[in-house]
This record gives sequence, C-alpha cells and structure tokens, in this order.
Amino acid sequence: MEPHKEGAGAGVVFVTSEGEVLPYSFILTQNCSNNMAEYQALIFGLEIAVDTKQRHLKVYGDSQLVINQLLGLYEVKKPELLSYHNYAKRLMGWLGDVELEHLPRKDNKQADALTKLASILSMTDKEARIPICKSWIIPPIFSDDEDDTFQEEENHVMEVFEIEEEDWRQPLVDYLKYGKLPSDPRWRTDIRRRATRFIL
Repeated sequence: MEPHKEGAGAGVVFVTSEGEVLPYSFILTQNCSNNMAEYQALIFGLEIAVDTKQRHLKVYGDSQLVINQLLGLYEVKKPELLSYHNYAKRLMGWLGDVELEHLPRKDNKQADALTKLASILSMTDKEARIPICKSWIIPPIFSDDEDDTFQEEENHVMEVFEIEEEDWRQPLVDYLKYGKLPSDPRWRTDIRRRATRFIL
C-alpha cells in the first residue's frame, strides 16, 4: 500500500501455474487506515480470482495482521475491520482451496512497484490522468452502516458535463466524487455495484 492525502494506491500480482505474470494496480478513493487498505487489496485480488473461476489459490500478503487474522491466529479486535474480514472469508469459501502466507514487502518487489505506480496516478490532475492497462479507481467497499459488496467489472471512462436533475448518471457522479449514496438501501447497493465500471 502507498497512502497519500487522496487515498491509497495498491498492487496485486497474479502468477499462473504456467508462470504468466498478471499485474493489477488500483487506487482507493477514500482515506482509510493501512489495515483497511490492506484488506481491500486482498479482497480485490480474491474477487478477480472468483470472477475468473480459480479453484486453487496461494495468497502472499505483506500485512502480517491481515494474513494472521484470516488464518485465525489473530483476533479481529477493531470493529471497522470486521466487515472486510468476513467478506474476505466468504470469498475464500467460494474459491475453495486457498493458502495464505505472509510475505514481507522487501520480498514482494513487483506488487510494491504496482503500489507506487497507482499512487503516482492518483496524484496527477484529473484532467491529465491517462488510463493504463489493468488500473482501477475504486470507491470504498463498505460504508459505516452497511455490509454490502461490489463486483469488479471492466471500467469505462465517464465524461461528465451538465447533467439534468433526473439523469441516471447523477447518483454515480455523487458517489464517485463525494461518496454520497441514496437513502434507499436497494439503490445504495446498486450504485456501489455500477460505480465500479467508471472512472471519474
């Protein structure tokens, strides 16, 4: 993770059984603790594995706390981490065979390089940002009062000009730009899911 004032950059690297390396980088749009950001990075990787129907997965993470909590060696004491922990465990259950191992950052240079790249992208001006392959900007996974999830999908750049009051894009813009969600829980879940397709 690479924290900064506008959020945190993170990197996830997949290595297939054939030795193919598939790097992903992304940027969290909300300031959060390092542990929350570490959980989101892990969840992002697990969601990709679920989406690509992986059945055997070895996970190497640089957060000793997160890895040991998921292994059951550490207790989850902070309430704000519980939703992330439970969702990660649920994803691991869907995958079936998942091994977890702590890998210090000094031994995880490729993921660390992706983290720095994501951080640099997030600090550029919005108007000048150039999308790169396999890079995402994602909103927070959970809000303070709900335990819902989102599914990562292919992104599209959304250009926003003047928007009518009833325009379907307005709730997406409000969420991506200001973190605002509708009061109706059904709409909140829908906006979270759809927002992952766009970069603002």
